Amino acid sequence: MDDIRVTPHHAWRTIALNAPARLNAVNGPMLTRLLAALDEAEADPSCRAVLLTGEGRGFCAGQELGADVTPGPNGPPDLEALASTYHHEVVRRIRASRLPVVCAVNGVAAGAGASFALACDIVLASKTARFVQAFVKIGLVPDSGASYFLTRSVGEARARALAMLGDAIDGEQAAAWGMIWKAVEPDALMAEAETLTARLAQGPTAALAAMKRMFHAAPENDLHTQLELEARLQGEAGRGAAFAEGVRAFQEKRPPVFPR
Repeated sequence: MDDIRVTPHHAWRTIALNAPARLNAVNGPMLTRLLAALDEAEADPSCRAVLLTGEGRGFCAGQELGADVTPGPNGPPDLEALASTYHHEVVRRIRASRLPVVCAVNGVAAGAGASFALACDIVLASKTARFVQAFVKIGLVPDSGASYFLTRSVGEARARALAMLGDAIDGEQAAAWGMIWKAVEPDALMAEAETLTARLAQGPTAALAAMKRMFHAAPENDLHTQLELEARLQGEAGRGAAFAEGVRAFQEKRPPVFPR
């Protein structure tokens, strides 16, 4: 199956959802392949960043509403198992990864698809992209971290309204609300996302991984605990080869070449 397309580049790779006929809606086998692609990037010492995107007109329309999730004569589907086994594992892999993960949202990001995007470290979207919490439209509740990401990025009032109303917002509105980093013109999205991912791949990999840990912990920590975490991670960074190279480059007035 080619519904997950991996393209290697110098020191980074693109992982693209590739089921454009259904706007990259996901199912269990497709998510298994996505998890494998994320794991392979994580395990590759030459890979220093990942760009996640979707082929065609959409980024990801969420869960495919096929036979395996349709209520039938044998009773309702086990959506708890589906979420825990697949959707939530994708989010966990992205958040726990040592790699910076950029997301380029090229079209609709609905339901779990929106959560996959928001789990990434830096999110760019086409100005015409649409983010929608579609769960309410089929009588479900947000999953895949939607309640976590939305509350922290846009505030509780907007998060509740987005979830309860199921209204879509475009890329420009998402950027204005702080849900994503930046909205760009549709024809510039991939070039800008690729440039950004390549830039991260040349950065201090260990320090970027530590930043991910730091920002992930921040919402749950009080100031004292967060200061202790910052000090510990700063100590680790200070003992690393990237810091030594960064200082040498500064003193020699040249761009740093961080070790892999």
